Amino acid sequence: MKSTTQTTRTVNAAAVSRRGWLGGFYAVAAGIVAWRVLPAFAGESAVVIPTPAEDLAAGGATTTTAVFAGGCFWGVQAVFQHVKGVRNAVSGYAGGAAATASYEQVGSGRTGHAEAVQISYDPAEISYGQLLQIYFSVAHDPTQLNRQGPDSGTQYRSTIFPANAEQMRVAKNYIAQLDKARVFGAKIATTVEPGAKFYAAEAYHQDFLVRHPSHPYIVINDKPKVENLQRVFADRFRAQPVLVGAGA
Repeated sequence: MKSTTQTTRTVNAAAVSRRGWLGGFYAVAAGIVAWRVLPAFAGESAVVIPTPAEDLAAGGATTTTAVFAGGCFWGVQAVFQHVKGVRNAVSGYAGGAAATASYEQVGSGRTGHAEAVQISYDPAEISYGQLLQIYFSVAHDPTQLNRQGPDSGTQYRSTIFPANAEQMRVAKNYIAQLDKARVFGAKIATTVEPGAKFYAAEAYHQDFLVRHPSHPYIVINDKPKVENLQRVFADRFRAQPVLVGAGA
C-alpha cells in the first residue's frame, strides 16, 4: 500500500510479486489503484476453540457493534457477512486519526490504523462472545504479530477495538482463557485497544469477495476462511452474505 508505482503489500521472500502473474486485478477509485499480492501459500486452517467463559447479556438493544482487525479486511469482512445475526460488516480503519484514514496512508504502517471491520449485529441472535469465537477461530490467525499471511506491518495487526468497558473485559478474559488452554501453537498476539474511532474504507474495498470472487488473493487467502466458517460454525453460517450496499 505504497504509491501506485510500487507494490502496496509487503510480502515475504517466497511470495510472488504482483508483476509476476498475468491477469492481475486493478480496482480503481478516484484515480487510486488498489493492489493485492498473490501469496505463495494458502489461507490458514481453522482452529476449533472453546466458547468464552464470560459473555455479554443481550440487553435491550436491537443492534450493537463490534470492531475487529485481523489482517486484510477483505477476508474478515467476508467471514462476518456470512454470520447469522450480523446486520452489516463494513471494511475500514481504526486506531489512528481521521486525517490518515485512507488506504494509501494506512499502507505506510505509520498512521496507527489497522485494517478493521465494524460489525453491526443483533445481540438477541448472536452474542459478542460468539463473534469473538469466530474471529479467533476462522477469521484470522491471532498468533501472528503485526502480520497476517503474506501481509506485514502494524496495519495488519490482530486487534480488538472494544466499544465499552464490558466488551474490553470479555475480550481480555477470552484471550487469557485461550492462552491458558493452549489451543494455539503460540501465544496470542491480539491487542485490545479501547477508545479508537472507526472510519469506513473506500467504496471499492466493500463487499470485495462477493464482487471479485475469482481474484487470486481472494481465492487463496479468503475463500478458505468462509469455507471454514461453514464447516466449523454450521449453525451460525448463512449462505447469502449481508452486503454493505449497491453503492459500495
